[in-house]
Amino acid sequence: MNKIFQLALLAIVSITSGGLLSQIELPEDKVKSAISLIQNDCNLEVVVDVDIVEGWHINSHVLPEGSFSIPTNITIEKSNNYNFRGGIIEPAPILEFDEMADEMMSYHHHKFTLKKKVISKSREDYVLKGTFSFQTCNDVKCLPEYEQPFELKVKGCGPKLELRDEVKPNKAPDTLDESSLNSIEDTTQELTNSTEENTKEKDKTTEKSNVASNDKEEPKSFWVIFIISFLSGFAALLTPCVFPMIPMTVSFFTKQSKSKAQGIRNALFYGLSIILIYVLLGTLVTSIFGYDALNALSTYVTFNLIFFLLLIVFAFSFMGAFEIRLPSSWLNKADQASDKGGIIGIFFMALALALVSFSCTGPIVGTLLVESATIGGMAPFVGMFGFSLALALPFGLFAAFPGWMNSLPKSGGWLNTVKVVLGFLEFAFAFKFLSNADLVVDAHLLERELFIAIWIGVFLALSLYLFGFIRMPHDSPVEYLSVGRTMLGLSSLIFVIYLLPGMWGAPLNLISGFPPPTTYSESPQGVGGGGTGAPAHIEGEETHPGPHNLPLFHDYDKALAYAKKVNKPLFIDFTGKACVNCRKMEGNVWGKPGVIEILRDKVVIVSLYVDDKTELPKAEHKRVEYAPGKFKNITEVGEKWSYFQASKYKKNTQPYYIMIGPDGEDLSNGGADYEHHGSTPLFKKWLDEGMAAYGKASSK
Repeated sequence: MNKIFQLALLAIVSITSGGLLSQIELPEDKVKSAISLIQNDCNLEVVVDVDIVEGWHINSHVLPEGSFSIPTNITIEKSNNYNFRGGIIEPAPILEFDEMADEMMSYHHHKFTLKKKVISKSREDYVLKGTFSFQTCNDVKCLPEYEQPFELKVKGCGPKLELRDEVKPNKAPDTLDESSLNSIEDTTQELTNSTEENTKEKDKTTEKSNVASNDKEEPKSFWVIFIISFLSGFAALLTPCVFPMIPMTVSFFTKQSKSKAQGIRNALFYGLSIILIYVLLGTLVTSIFGYDALNALSTYVTFNLIFFLLLIVFAFSFMGAFEIRLPSSWLNKADQASDKGGIIGIFFMALALALVSFSCTGPIVGTLLVESATIGGMAPFVGMFGFSLALALPFGLFAAFPGWMNSLPKSGGWLNTVKVVLGFLEFAFAFKFLSNADLVVDAHLLERELFIAIWIGVFLALSLYLFGFIRMPHDSPVEYLSVGRTMLGLSSLIFVIYLLPGMWGAPLNLISGFPPPTTYSESPQGVGGGGTGAPAHIEGEETHPGPHNLPLFHDYDKALAYAKKVNKPLFIDFTGKACVNCRKMEGNVWGKPGVIEILRDKVVIVSLYVDDKTELPKAEHKRVEYAPGKFKNITEVGEKWSYFQASKYKKNTQPYYIMIGPDGEDLSNGGADYEHHGSTPLFKKWLDEGMAAYGKASSK
């Protein structure tokens, strides 16, 4: 039980982190495609039926000259079994000038069909293999290119050879000669808007997608949110609102049922009803807020302040200041409906449990929903499924094996201890959201030292509570310390000791991304100015001290001019003041050997903050049309850099890195981000590729 106790606490630490999970949108969630083959003897037609969700589109196969977009393509592996006939047949695309990208866009949306004709040459059956590739975009951003492999079975074809008595070959040839092919080909000519199969090599600067092409593979983030949600469900089980209900409810089903099988069946349906209730809640959140709404709000000041207050309320509730209760009328109606018996009655019994236990599960569910919603997509649905599955499992298992209930620990004061510990954790992580808001407005009210001091105080108080020096309103007297409670208290105390050097400038890599960066502190170089590394300022240039004492530009034009002056590549860092993953990259990757030397000595760094609220000079204010008929005024520095990133690189997530060559061109190593380059070896490899590309470009 102590292990479960610790795992549950670890789950809550994870779900309240406010940004541990990367923000991911998957092309296969936006575009559904069905690939089939139409065969008429040796005439083959590969057909791709495409269905795109509202608000998204994919590029056409034939793009306007000079376009930087990635074309949609049907690529078929080369083989002696067939010849290609023409290019790709596509409907007339939508042509539209995009001011953000400063180019003519050509794309398809909604439902349409692509075709590619092939002439088979084989008399034997075989498999035609290929890939359908596309890039998915909406009005403000594009996702990485997606490749969907396919395999289509082709039957052998060709004219049947009449075998005369005087000529009886042992075996028909495997392939047809050219004259046979000419007799098979349909002579009708179809108009196509395509090029030859062997199209020009795609722009090498385009970032290649690392998303798995197997559409059966689950997104990584969904698995992460499921595991965290599942552990959170176990944490909810260990609260005084839920844990005592397990033996009571299971005993009710086993005693009231006419047979053991019926009791197990009723208990299983009870568990399924719990899952259904919470999954419906996740679906409701997804449908109300949409796939991307909370994700877009995650760096907004108002959102962070609201979530800070929400976690503070949850923390006080867990500590015993008050209980969060739903209206009693809801509980009464659910309880009355549960008396009806049968399947409907069991469902309302599950609903009554959800309502009764809300004071304990509500804060966990609320935190989990907001965190999973910031990931986007179906994460709230997946999160609620994982949470409810853990919550429902005991009812089904103990109904099937009632003897196991004898091994359950008795209800008691330890259940309230779980609530209080969760309250301390909620209270600590609440300040991450307050810090985000403070960073965005640059108020310097919650600088690094104060943030760390708050965490030291919270976890020290948690240690004292676990050791029995502090009691909360609903706690029972602590007569002795269990091994689990002692170990947890000791872990909290060790964590406090680990945090202490952070007050004097220690990096605290274990919690990188949570506190404000070292540059946002009372002593950016550490107490006593003991920082090491290159000078934080370049003589005669407008630079500012950055992570690891690196000198950073914040103006793109000035940084590019200086990079050309000193013959070094420009390293663009699209970042955010409230970006957790940006701080993780800076803390855990930038300073590592092999990386810091390149960043310090071989490149010029410009950090462009997309959430900088500083007002632009009036002369730089402009109005842009970011979608047909939708305009936006760019009046702040962050809006300028966000527009620059979205318009040129079709990306709106941070961190995002680009290296610029001697003539202001993007180097061929493409872009880098936290998801695909979040480790030192991968990031160093990307930097090395950029330096090699810069060397080649400079030598021309």
